[in-house]
Order: sequence, then structure tokens, then C-alpha cells
Amino acid sequence: MTIIKTSFGRRSFIKSTALAGGGMMLGFSWLASCKPSSGDLITLPKEWFNINGFLKIGENGIVTIMSPNPEIGQNIKTSMPMIVAEELDIDWKNVIVEQAPLDTAIFTRQIAGGSQSIRQGWEGLRMAGATARHMLKEAAAKAWSISVDEVTTEAGILSHKASGKSAGYGEMASAAAKIIVPKEVKLKEKKDFKIIGTSRNNVDGQKIVTGKPLFGIDYTQEGMLVAMIAHPPAFGLKLKSFDDGEARSMPGIKDVIKINVFENDYELQWCDTISFNELVVVIGNSTWEVMNAKKALKLEWEANNDVKDVTLKDLESTEIHSKKMKSAALTSSKVVRKDGDPLKMFKKAAKIIERSYTAPFLAHSTLEPMNFFANVTAEKAELVGPIQTPEYMEKSVAERLGLPLEKIDIKMTRMGGGFGRRLYGHFLVEAAVISQKMKAPVKLIYSREDDMTTGIYRPAYQATYKAGLDANKNLIAFHVRCGGVGESPLSANRFPAGAVDNYLAEEWQVSSNISVGAFRAPGSNFIAGAEQAFLDELAEEMGKDPLALRLELLARAEKNPVGKDNDYDPKRYAGVLELVKEKASWGTKSAGIHRGLAAYFCHNTYVAQVLDIEMVDNIPVIRKVTAAVDCGIVVNPVAAANLTEGGIIDGIGHSMYSAITIKDGVPQQNNFNTYRLIRHNEAPKEIEVFFVSNDIDPTGLGEPINPPIIGALANALYKATGKRFYDQPFVGQQNIIG
Repeated sequence: MTIIKTSFGRRSFIKSTALAGGGMMLGFSWLASCKPSSGDLITLPKEWFNINGFLKIGENGIVTIMSPNPEIGQNIKTSMPMIVAEELDIDWKNVIVEQAPLDTAIFTRQIAGGSQSIRQGWEGLRMAGATARHMLKEAAAKAWSISVDEVTTEAGILSHKASGKSAGYGEMASAAAKIIVPKEVKLKEKKDFKIIGTSRNNVDGQKIVTGKPLFGIDYTQEGMLVAMIAHPPAFGLKLKSFDDGEARSMPGIKDVIKINVFENDYELQWCDTISFNELVVVIGNSTWEVMNAKKALKLEWEANNDVKDVTLKDLESTEIHSKKMKSAALTSSKVVRKDGDPLKMFKKAAKIIERSYTAPFLAHSTLEPMNFFANVTAEKAELVGPIQTPEYMEKSVAERLGLPLEKIDIKMTRMGGGFGRRLYGHFLVEAAVISQKMKAPVKLIYSREDDMTTGIYRPAYQATYKAGLDANKNLIAFHVRCGGVGESPLSANRFPAGAVDNYLAEEWQVSSNISVGAFRAPGSNFIAGAEQAFLDELAEEMGKDPLALRLELLARAEKNPVGKDNDYDPKRYAGVLELVKEKASWGTKSAGIHRGLAAYFCHNTYVAQVLDIEMVDNIPVIRKVTAAVDCGIVVNPVAAANLTEGGIIDGIGHSMYSAITIKDGVPQQNNFNTYRLIRHNEAPKEIEVFFVSNDIDPTGLGEPINPPIIGALANALYKATGKRFYDQPFVGQQNIIG
């Protein structure tokens, strides 16, 4: 049994017998149905006892568990409380889940990003549940005048076998709340888990499907005004002048103001990324009235001469970016990793294979556009809405408004999508500044066009792979050179680094006015597909099965690795390949079915996928995807499978259809009629997901599923058409009909 020190500060274990407020509680347990029977209903306690910052127990044994991190659709609002409940040893049907408030004194890393919520929260969540369980046991031991070691727990019941005494958690909650927090606690053995590893329904499931107000866009408050922003129409422009006379005279309009999101001397955090700082804002009674008044504004724009790099004063285009990327790749590359003497070996090579891959800007295209509520007074700021980085944005808002940090209250709502877009909270700051100027509660709402044309995009990327073979078709040198507009996607220490004696990795980047940022599986969402497509082409040239080549390289990396900084475990990497080989029956053939394989490691997780395509009237139809995943312990299998399925469809959709193109600084796609997403009939007809069973602590899952499927798709398309696919989106290329 693992013993762990209770490392939380005292504040996280505030104990009180006072009646607690109800908050956003769900009044019933989540069983198989969205509509609970009368027997499933939970009777809410009359009195709650705070045991620690993560949970409180009612006098009737009902437990409220706080979910600390933002919920963005990855289902952590269910999975994180499951971890607490496991160590608490409570029956899940007696658990109520609440979204925790932002409180960095109690909770750590209240962020949704990097697929780190479960991984980073694993130990702390277990500790919270185990600590509460120990305090309940100690309360029972004192009541029964026995040793705490003689008290056992099961499903919310405390027992003493020798005397036959027992009590529910609710009966001991008041006494437990007065117990001194132990310095260390025992955690369960993983083999004894009863909740972790079992499938549990989404705790917000019924509210989602019945349209209950959970999301930021749903939030309202009495007296609330609505605000919308007029952004510059092109990247590289700024406001010169505006005439708001007509807009001000329209029904329901309260004011038209100009704001600076951040002051000139403010030092931006990474999450303060913003496309346009000087904005015109229309404020009124309703969204419709404000939207119409916004159209009536007469706006004049000019070149943004504040840009320091004089070469960027001209408005940009996709064509210009392409030329700059090609030039930078040849003239500005920086060596990031070098093993052996790759340049010498390329000179000796009997054959060299070199291929280049590209991908465009992508919009996050969240179903729920950006929005945030703010009510700022001289004393405090109340903010409510969908944000992935509340603890970072708390600092930004405090600095911008000139209020102390403790006067900023950010409440997290459920998010209707994020995919990295809501890591950047400029829209939260915008709402706060507008409310402060208006001296009124305000909800800022972006239209779909606002959201899609103002960044923050997945960068446009380019990568060139080169491999050298000797006369016997052995791999003797490997070179990757890559970069992008705004950032490079390179992870130089990932496979096949460590598996090739002579290896070179270089990167570069192109500056731009166009704001870019994290997109689901940052960097990996491009480089994995390029790498995996190149490895397939290399395998064909070497006369080897694609899966066999990967296993051969991984065996080398395991038994005799090159270099010391390889960031993957070759054995686990090979494990998912072996699993997908078995489950997909790799090597077998079916009439009319063309198969593509890919595998990748990122966000601490290993994923291998096989994708099956059938060509129907020259259109690729994806019949099946088989996925093998090693993400350590799977907390909630049904949620993990759903997340895997979503990541697969997302990766296929963006690589097949999506692109933001730029002309004279203007995004050419501004809504879903021009920005192509995958449609229902284009999704795989079947997805099978298999998880590696092990006792390794959980790792990420929301992001690592996405990258390899792009390579599997490209490889399957080659088998189906006889032509390679190097440039995303794939639709429209060669003989694939768009």
C-alpha cells in the first residue's frame, strides 16, 4: 500500500459544521438513463460538513465532490471526481459533482490544456479522497474507543468487525470535520480499485441533452447589457477613425466606445495572445440590436505601423507565406539535434528519398463562439464564462483593471469546445474592460465571423524529410527540417530519433502579423502525419512492411539507443503497434479495402491506428478505424473511448477538408459555408478502440489521439489511389473529388 504525504496547505482542509450553500448541484445520481427513476433520486442533506477543499459530506451520507479543472468536453468533470471517490471509498450513486471555483490556494493547475488534467491531478485527487477517508475512520475510532487501524470502509460505511459496529459517513462527518489533518495517508492498491477503471456516465449528461444552461453563452444576469466588437478586416491593419452616429441612434443601443484591450506598458503573458488591441465596441440591450448597430458603423482602417519588422507592414497572403517558408527552410534553419555524421552519410548514400509536406492555418471553429460575462465595480470584478486558463487570466484581469488579485472572481462554465482557442483569454479581458467603462454588467459575444477571422489559428507548417539508403537499402541517414508561420512543430527527440545512427533535426520559423497558437495536439497535429507518411514511403522503397519497419527501428531504440535525450519508451511504443497489428488483423486483405497505418507518441501517450478506406465513385469512404492506446490506467473507459473516437474524427476532418487562406491580410473563410468541416456521412463507419492494460499512472488522452490518424489517412489514400498526399487538406488533390 502506497503511503503519501498530505502536501496541500492548511487552507485546503478548512473544516466547518456550518450549513453550506447548494451551488450548482445535480439533484440525482447518474445511472444508465438520462431520466432517473424515483428510486434513483438523491435527497439533499440538510447540513453539509466540509472535510477538505475537494469534498463535503452531508449528514445523510451524500458526498459532494468538487471538480477543479475547466470542463471542455473531455469529461474530466466526471473523471476527476471518480478518482477522489475511489480513495474516499464511497458508492458513486451517492456522489454529487460540482464545478469547483477558481482557487489556487486549494487546487493546483486549474487549466484545461496539454492533456494534463488527469495526469497532473492524479496524485492530489487521490490524496484528497484518502485524507477524508482517514479522518472519517479516525472519528469512528474515537467514537468506538478503538484503534483507527481496526476501522474498515466500504461504499460509504465505516465498520469494526470485532464489535459489529458500523456507521455511515454522514454519521461521522461532523466529528471528522474536527479531526487534525494527518501528515500522511495510505492510498489504495491499484488492484483494489472499484470505481477507477469502470465506465460512468457524464455527470452533466442530462443537462446537456435537455438544453439546460451550462455554457457561458447561456449565462445571464439581471440588468446585463450585450457587447460586440468591430475588429479590423485584415491582419496588419489598425483603427484610423470611426463614425458611430447612425449606430448610436438605433433601437436598444446604449453606447459605442473605443477600448485598448491591454495598455502599452503591460507585459503580456503567453495566454494574452491577441490579434488586435484597439477595438470599437457597440453596447446595447440585445444581441440582435447590437449586431445590427455594428453593421451601421462607418470605420476607417490604416496600416499598422507599430509592427517593428518593416518587412511585415505589407498585408500578407497564403502565397507570400508559402514563398517565405520555402526560403526560410533553405536559409534560416537551426540545428536542434545531431547524432553521428548525417551529412557525410548522405554523400555516401546509394539512394536519397526527399519529400516535403505542408498544412494550412486552421480555425478552432468551436461550436460555442467566444463570449464572457463581466460585472466590474470599483471594489471587485465578477467574471463568468468559458475559459481554459482561468488562473492565468485572473492575473491578466487584475493587472488590466488595477484591482488586487483577491478582488477578481472568475467562475468557470462548461465550454462548447475549445481545442486550444480558449487558452487565450483576451476576450475575457475585453469583457472586463467594457464593463468597467460602462459601469454595468456586460456580456461580450463574438459572432461566428468575428471568431473565425481574428485568429488565433493553428500555424501553417512545412516539413521536409530526407532519408539515405545504402546499396542494400539499409537506412544510414535521416534528416528532418521543419517550421511554420509563427512557430516550428519540431520535437527533435521523438522517434525516429534514437533509432538511427546518423540523424539531423533542424527548424526555422516565419514571422507574421497573423496570431497563432495552440491547436489540439500543438505541432504534433501536423508533424506526426508528415513523419508517418514519410516512413511509409521509406518502407516501400526499402521493400519492407510499414509496420515491420517501425518495429525494427523501435527495437534498435530499445536495445541500443542512439543519444540520451530520447523522450519516448520504445517498448511501450512497440506495444501499441503490436496491439493494433493483432486487433486490426494487419497483413490480411479484403476486396476493395485499402489500409493505412500510423503510430505516434505525444502528451505522454502512445497511439497506433489502422484506417480502412474504400473508393466509391472516386470518393474515399472510411469504413473502419482501429486504434490501440497506451495512456496508463484508464479512469473512465466509456469516456476514454468517446474521447478517442472524437479525436479520430477531428483529425480526419481537418486534414481532409479544412483550411484558412489569406489574401491581402483578409481570411477568405469566415463561416461554415466556406470553412469546410467533416460531415456526418464522411466520418468512419466504425471505430474500435483498444487500451493497453497496465498499472502505469494515467497520462494524456484528449490530444494524442489526433496526430497519428492524419498519417494513417494519407497512407490509406495512397493505397487507394496510387498517389501520395503531401499537402493538407487532402480533398481537391490529384483525383480525390472535393
